[in-house]
Amino acid sequence: MTVFAAVRLAPRDPILGMTEAFNADIRPDKVNLGVGVYLDASARVPILECVRAASDRLAAELKPCSYLPIDGLPSYDRAVKELVFGPESALRERAVTVQGLGGTGALRIGAEFLRGLNPDARVLISDPSWENHLALFSRSGFQVSSYRYYKPGVGLDFAGMLDDLRAAAQSTIVVLHACCHNPTGYDLSAEQWAQVAEVVRERELVPFLDMAYQGFGAGIEADGRAVAEFSQRDVPLLVANSFSKSMSLYGERVGGLTVLGKDADEAARLASQLKVCVRTLYSNPPTHGASIAAMVLTDPGLRQLWESELSGMRDRIKLMRQALAARLQGLSRDFSFVTAQVGMFSYTGLSLEQMGELREKWAVYGLDSGRICVAAINDQNVDRVAQAIAKVL
Repeated sequence: MTVFAAVRLAPRDPILGMTEAFNADIRPDKVNLGVGVYLDASARVPILECVRAASDRLAAELKPCSYLPIDGLPSYDRAVKELVFGPESALRERAVTVQGLGGTGALRIGAEFLRGLNPDARVLISDPSWENHLALFSRSGFQVSSYRYYKPGVGLDFAGMLDDLRAAAQSTIVVLHACCHNPTGYDLSAEQWAQVAEVVRERELVPFLDMAYQGFGAGIEADGRAVAEFSQRDVPLLVANSFSKSMSLYGERVGGLTVLGKDADEAARLASQLKVCVRTLYSNPPTHGASIAAMVLTDPGLRQLWESELSGMRDRIKLMRQALAARLQGLSRDFSFVTAQVGMFSYTGLSLEQMGELREKWAVYGLDSGRICVAAINDQNVDRVAQAIAKVL
């Protein structure tokens, strides 16, 4: 009997496992709508021109690959903080940003930090939510429950969401999707965010915003509206962000965690504890991806180019939503909601059995939950996707 004898075989990750099944499928007209990656009109992960230019500059001035500080590349951390709060915001003086290993790594740093502060706190995530939210906070030692968010046949269940937040105990950590809700595609309006922020303040909850898709919804500033609503109410605030999608830097794992305190002194104490978390998790972060992102964010020409390219990606997703909805007109089910959703994903309302039939009979791969990646649809496959959905209905 060895120490590893009791180790159980873990279930496959629902998204990565589906990608494996897709890759093994030999049908030539297969379509992968399960992947959480932006693909261009040619079904490729794009290399943004701003990223290419920054990479070329970094290669031309190659420097020794020394360790970064525990909290990351200083120019990157400053640029992220400015992106989160805005270039003119005085809030930056009482906030601290640490570089994370993508958005997931930033969430994990935050979870470790909060667990050290209050190990008995509960965590609320939306129902449904990104699959990794439950696993990540559970593995950090928290008890995780959910608040209502989506109602089949209706869309956003805002009344249910508010009721559940009002019923939450003081100090409950509430994980919120700042924009482009994954998996549903249903976002809160500015007025709804104001109401949520007020309930959070009144109930003394701890908001933890996951902002992995800033710029993919309505634009950089508009997608950061949730941050503004919480920060102006002087509540403790955590924000995890990522450049995987917005700069197409998936494999570079470029993210950040920003925590807002009540003043500069509190921010300094927060920074010291966040660095302890980083030091014990992975010591310090990698250099290359953060250097690219920092250059794009701080160089005026590259920043303008990035925002233009980001706008192009956002507009292409909207066009694909319109194209899919147009081709699904006249079916027994109304799919006009697809154009009201935002971001990379759509919650189609298709059942587990229908999603299985899409894969098995029509080689169209989406998640069992009914989520599809609209950013993986293009002019070449949209007809096939629509025809397959019509068949399973």
